[in-house]
Amino acid sequence: MVDDKTKLELYRLMTLGRAVEDKLFSLYRQGRLLGAIYLGRGQEATEIGAAAALKDGDTLAPTHRDLIAQIAHGIDIHRIFMNHFGRADGPTRGRDGNTHAGDMSKGILYNISMLPDGYPVSTGIALSFKLRKQPQVAMAYCGEGATSRGDWHEALNFASIKQLPVVFIVINNKFAYSSPNETEMVIESVTARAPGYAMKSATVDGNDVIAVHEAATEAVERARGGGGPTLIEAKTMRMLGHAGHDPADYVPEELLKEWEEKDPIKAYKQRLLDESVLDEAKIAAIDEEHKAAVEEAATMAEAAPLPDGSEVSDGVYH
Repeated sequence: MVDDKTKLELYRLMTLGRAVEDKLFSLYRQGRLLGAIYLGRGQEATEIGAAAALKDGDTLAPTHRDLIAQIAHGIDIHRIFMNHFGRADGPTRGRDGNTHAGDMSKGILYNISMLPDGYPVSTGIALSFKLRKQPQVAMAYCGEGATSRGDWHEALNFASIKQLPVVFIVINNKFAYSSPNETEMVIESVTARAPGYAMKSATVDGNDVIAVHEAATEAVERARGGGGPTLIEAKTMRMLGHAGHDPADYVPEELLKEWEEKDPIKAYKQRLLDESVLDEAKIAAIDEEHKAAVEEAATMAEAAPLPDGSEVSDGVYH
């Protein structure tokens, strides 16, 4: 059972995530960012619901599209904008793709574009937790397209054999870049593969933040208690193209219209209004708080210094 305080925090995080991504999208379209953007609009319930189940000391391995999940695990939005502007004080210090952010002080691994590389790395982290008898949990994200890769299966197999404290989140957003589900796999759900690894699993409505959070919380606590790994598939929809430059004209218009009606933030807002957890005054206050925070972070980042070219090789592995 999710209490009212947690329900409100989930709403705050979902709406902050969308505010950040909306601002990044606007900046990208204006040509003010130094690289690409890979946004998760429409996936907020999954991004927040799963990551919010973690505690301090746990680790999160996001993908390039899981910016919102990083916010739920504690990354400062100033660092997000610093990285997208390629500034010296950003997480990668202007030395890598601007979406490859993370914050090891928060237990957030720096993501890379090869998916699902976060799966085997998180499996290794979970092994270290178990060997050291530390009550911590690793969580890794990927999309359904990445589940066709060998390292995805190797990670699940090894985690199952060793009964490691790791939670695998698959965000099934209908498309692997431009490839729809039916061209990716013949099974209806990724979790159909879990029995092959004797692994507990759950398939949830990825647009229902409470359903995602409850499933993730159960999996995290089971892992923390020595119950081994869990595979969670959240079914949702990517409402923008693969990246900022992609108009997504391969997505049927009727499919987009169908999922626009299922907007996770709109639906959750109405739910909280009906439950008297939110009222219009609180909604307005949260919106204003987010707007101010995002504008401040973006303005500060754009004005921050770029890296010094003479230091380009510092911290780079040779």
